[in-house]
Amino acid sequence: MPFSPMLIFVVIFFLETLAAMLQNGFMVAVLGREWVRCRTLPACDMIVACLAASRFCLHGMALLNNLIDSFNFCSKVYYFNILWNFINILTYWLTAWLAVFYCVKISSFSHPIFFWLKWRISRSVPRLLLGSLIISVVTVIPAAASNVILIQMIASQSSHGNHTLADRAQTFHRYFSLSNLVLVLLIPFLLFLVSTLLLIFSLHQHLGQMRARRPGSCDPSTQAHIMALKSLTFFLVSYASYFLSLIIAFMKITALRRQWHWAWEVVTYAGICLHSSILVLSSPKLRNTLKTKLWKALDKR
Repeated sequence: MPFSPMLIFVVIFFLETLAAMLQNGFMVAVLGREWVRCRTLPACDMIVACLAASRFCLHGMALLNNLIDSFNFCSKVYYFNILWNFINILTYWLTAWLAVFYCVKISSFSHPIFFWLKWRISRSVPRLLLGSLIISVVTVIPAAASNVILIQMIASQSSHGNHTLADRAQTFHRYFSLSNLVLVLLIPFLLFLVSTLLLIFSLHQHLGQMRARRPGSCDPSTQAHIMALKSLTFFLVSYASYFLSLIIAFMKITALRRQWHWAWEVVTYAGICLHSSILVLSSPKLRNTLKTKLWKALDKR
């Protein structure tokens, strides 16, 4: 890639990361302060606060990994990848639980399972959050162990001038990491996918009923349903793209990623950044706090 386009994508990636970290940091500050002050939070806000904290760390680790990778500190990248994998797995589980929570609370299905879940899910959120943390720690251990073994093997073989065994170990590590990533992320991704599709179907069905009762009307409720459908569809596409981009990245298609690395990073994290914006704007609590802070800042100026 020529120098100028690459520089443009580097700047876009840094601005995108800064915007994402500011948004998620804002959500953590607002919801975390309320959590500490009231010693409790609504179940949905608990998930959003934990998700925002994990995404803040995810964007920070992505920025740090790219900076270290640019200076070719390979061993440090391996160690930071362990932490990035943990945060990424945790983010996937939290995103899945947020989708499940919205699906259960908002959808209008009359099946007994949904009624039981509506009654149980709010009280189960703290256990789901703790379970997500434990699962993330347990599932990242094999990847961490293989990373440490690989680094030690590469260092040992390089000191003896023999790279054959190290190359084979790297190939095995790549395929092991890919299979482990697919198995670890597939369950929360399927949970997210099914919950989001069910919620889209339920909202679309409800919107059709509203239009049938009041044809031609554009009342605020109808507009809100349309906006919710658009937001859910966008997030479904963007998160599915993020999942596929992780799989492709772990397959090490180096010829493509070496030339368009920074463009790839911009596209990979764009959906998550925009979804954080949607979370801020769709929450009355966060939206009103943001307006208040902005008005106070303008008044001071």
